[in-house]
Amino acid sequence: MHRPPTAETEIAEELAAVRPALLPRYRAELPGARAAVLTRLWRALAHEPLPWRSGRVPGADGLALRLADGRTLHGPHADPYATSAYVTAVRLDRERYDDPARLMTALGVPHASAFAAELAHSVASLALSRAGAGHPEEWPVDGGGKDWEWEQRVVDGHPYHPNCRSRPGFSVADQLAYAPEHGPVVELGTVPVPADGCLVSGDWPAELRDGDRILVPVHPWQAAHVLRRPYDAWRPARPLMSLRTLAVPGGPHVKTALSARLTSSVRDISVYSVRAAAPLSAFAEDLAARTDGLLHITRTLGAVTAHSPDLAALLRESPEVYAGPGERVLPVAALATTSLPGSPAWLAAFTRLALTVGLRLLELGVALEAHGQNLLVVLSADGTPLRLVYRDLADIRISPARLTRHGITPPPLTGRLITDEDTTLRRKLFGSLVAGALAGTAGSAPALGAALRAALPDLPPGPDLAPLREDPLPAKALTLMRLSPDQAGDIWTTLPHPCAVPFPAQG
Repeated sequence: MHRPPTAETEIAEELAAVRPALLPRYRAELPGARAAVLTRLWRALAHEPLPWRSGRVPGADGLALRLADGRTLHGPHADPYATSAYVTAVRLDRERYDDPARLMTALGVPHASAFAAELAHSVASLALSRAGAGHPEEWPVDGGGKDWEWEQRVVDGHPYHPNCRSRPGFSVADQLAYAPEHGPVVELGTVPVPADGCLVSGDWPAELRDGDRILVPVHPWQAAHVLRRPYDAWRPARPLMSLRTLAVPGGPHVKTALSARLTSSVRDISVYSVRAAAPLSAFAEDLAARTDGLLHITRTLGAVTAHSPDLAALLRESPEVYAGPGERVLPVAALATTSLPGSPAWLAAFTRLALTVGLRLLELGVALEAHGQNLLVVLSADGTPLRLVYRDLADIRISPARLTRHGITPPPLTGRLITDEDTTLRRKLFGSLVAGALAGTAGSAPALGAALRAALPDLPPGPDLAPLREDPLPAKALTLMRLSPDQAGDIWTTLPHPCAVPFPAQG
């Protein structure tokens, strides 16, 4: 019987046509990629509030998950903070599954088929990413050069999302040409738009003006697949971790509209984000000044939209401007490519710094979305964490009530960024910083728990410290969100507090 091609075979066939020398490495990476995605999926099956899971039964030899239809899933103990690919197979009743897409298909829950296709693409794209990037040794702390070089070290994408490398709509040639882990140079272009047809926020540079027209930077993929119109060549640039944001050598970081589904979301730049860009940037600059030099927030230099999320761009200063002589600034997600997190003392010091800054801003009235991509750390020559840099203000949360209590004038903004709900504010910070950036850096519940136990006693008291100490940690239910296409917005779960629950070391 003829079997339809899988994502793995489709990518292999494309790779054979465009980069045949990479094919053996791609095939060799497939088993590890399956385990990496299966590990992320097992975390979700064990810890997210899935409506078709009826029970969890820990045992001496692992974890059993009872399903509402009477079947049982068997796998290892599920450390919600582990980043190693420790799940190589699970059993659904007596059937063994080492492929996450096959497992999701067998589960047969609502919307499983579409999610299984995404998982298959994530596995195949992850294997391609690993094949293209190779497996170089850990960098010494002074081994990085430009900012984009550190960004390219993050090969595996999101540390906990099963769709960590799902890039539907991107061919193999597209991934090789535009994905940061493959080290490309991307030729950005511009599309001219009449100035009276644009919304501009901040100072738009003369270089990107032509008389009464605004030159909007565009990603070549966007121009070809969404705008379907020609564009003029502008500047070569290096893609950063988010793929749609690129570093122009000697210039700014350019956030482009890229209307593709990457990981979970379709990426574009809303009119709301452009309108808010300038007041947000000015507000953040004043806010950073209240952290005693521990935090810098990259300035938005200018933003523009042709009143369409598909044709818009933001210009931000590079985080490199905040590194002094002999210092390095790198995204927190790249810390795992160094030996630094292996030192408990270093991890505790970094955790103390990150929580001090995050809680201080939260008390003032701003919850940062401080995950490993948005949050960067400035390191001394010997690797000591000195201070933090935050970029991309598009999804922070601001509490006018908290700001007012501290004598700070709230920015002139309305809409989704504004909330006074403590739960929403804490979810934003704790879910991104603790269950995201710090957990991904620590790499396991025991390591994260040790770092928190060392750091928490040194933190200044405040209204949000007790919930951080005592409550389960909030985290986005990333898999349930993919299995709930009719539900808008984030879905949340809670994870066991790493200081309270011992997790067995994973083999």
